[in-house]
Amino acid sequence: MATMKLQDVRYTYKNKYQTVHALDGISFEFEAGKFYAVVGRSGSGKSTLLSVMAGLDVPTEGAVAFGESDTRELDRDSYRLEHVSVIYQSLNLFPLMTVLENVTFPLEYRGILKADAKEIAVQKLEDVGIDALKHNRLPAMLSGGEQQRVAIARALAAKTEIILADEPTGNLDSENSMNIVALLRELAASQNVCVIVVTHDPAVAERADVVLRLSDGRIAEGGA
Repeated sequence: MATMKLQDVRYTYKNKYQTVHALDGISFEFEAGKFYAVVGRSGSGKSTLLSVMAGLDVPTEGAVAFGESDTRELDRDSYRLEHVSVIYQSLNLFPLMTVLENVTFPLEYRGILKADAKEIAVQKLEDVGIDALKHNRLPAMLSGGEQQRVAIARALAAKTEIILADEPTGNLDSENSMNIVALLRELAASQNVCVIVVTHDPAVAERADVVLRLSDGRIAEGGA
């Protein structure tokens, strides 16, 4: 059974000057336990696709189905909190919170007791290679690769069925990029999570189980 299903998804931006069909009839099924890469040139629809999958917006036409539910019918804030984690290109770490607080905060927001949230956060930070010496540092005190790992640890701690990552290696060197990709691949395989990465990096796409190639808002021929 698909974890997420796109059914003839279309998304149109309109203003008084133009109409842009950012997504133009995309149908695809994403499964648990697989690592997907969504690739395409700038303007191909990658970011818009991530936005509708994350429930940050809904399609103009068609449907994004999570399990048996259309995201239009869901409380989309709860959907992101409980079922879909998003790793943003900008990371969105809280600059005045420590590394540990960045990972525990979403858990406590969900009602998890502080002590339990801390235990989960410590384990997930350890899983991504952030040792205890760095838990009380602010994000700015870490390298770019370490900050990326904190963002991934926060996503892991949420224990969601789907992780969406927007250019997770965009600001990293090749070694750190491949380390992050290996971590996400292992996550998909070992924890049966559906990991979907939007990327322009061919090296990332090469490591994916499935590559979804977008062109002008559509899946390109031979693109999946």
